[in-house]
Amino acid sequence: MRETHRAGGRQATAPTVAGQGAARLTGVAALQQRAGNAAVTRWLQRQPDPLTQQYATRATEHPEWGPYQELTRAAGIPQSQADDAWQLLLGGVDSQGALNDKAMASTNVRQEQRDLRASNTWYQEFVKLMSEHLEIRTPTMALWSGGLETSDYAYGKGHTPLERTRIGGVLNVLRLHPDWSLKTPMWNVLSKAFVARATGPVHIFMRAYAPESVLISQEIPQLRVVQQLNPGVKLVWHPVYTTPDGQLREITKDYHLVEDAEYDERDACVSVLIQYLRLFHDESNTKATRARENAEQLIIANGHKEGF
Repeated sequence: MRETHRAGGRQATAPTVAGQGAARLTGVAALQQRAGNAAVTRWLQRQPDPLTQQYATRATEHPEWGPYQELTRAAGIPQSQADDAWQLLLGGVDSQGALNDKAMASTNVRQEQRDLRASNTWYQEFVKLMSEHLEIRTPTMALWSGGLETSDYAYGKGHTPLERTRIGGVLNVLRLHPDWSLKTPMWNVLSKAFVARATGPVHIFMRAYAPESVLISQEIPQLRVVQQLNPGVKLVWHPVYTTPDGQLREITKDYHLVEDAEYDERDACVSVLIQYLRLFHDESNTKATRARENAEQLIIANGHKEGF
């Protein structure tokens, strides 16, 4: 049975996934198979970005179609799945603009806006199709905050962040569309599915702390739910600082930079990170400027008018 939801007072049909033996999907016929004739008609009547309109209706003409095929093949993703996923991705990009507008018009609460943006059924179906390719290749999962270098650092420490899963690695290379706001909800839906796969310790690397970040507002609450079902899911926190030469180091309780510093609680990790940025950050170290500014803004937001 096809799942339905209400959108703009009319009923819209969520896209469904074809069987493994389906022929390659192209053009409007493929969209009709995915989303239903009525949904596609409404979709084509909108006035999306010309680039998106061109490639969403002719998926194989997208300039990254070739690289996408090579990346998914190298990742071991079956071609039939990869072809279906590509169509869902481009349909999701095209549909996201209207959802973003609806989210901004409906509420001023950031988390509610994020939830509305992530209600894109094309992206949700994409993640369902690709869920098996979110497999963790190392014994432990990694989450992070504070820039993509933090993800690379976590992977170098032997943990698997989302970007190092089979499908995460593919998406991390592709551009898809120049507007990040059309792609971010896809990453949010994907990260939620990734976190749900946790079965053991999860190492969390924090170079910057932002209460409204995806890590804090979405991934950690999801992990708490997983923990209730599986006590073996333990959260291990790492406060991270970038030195002037670009190296990432971790901060001990007595504010030394070392190779590894683990904390059982988020608050202890955040406290050490902010205190180090407040007391020991060198203003000439541009590599950590953003983290320092982020921490100072947090201090001000908590009522300390003079910040650091």
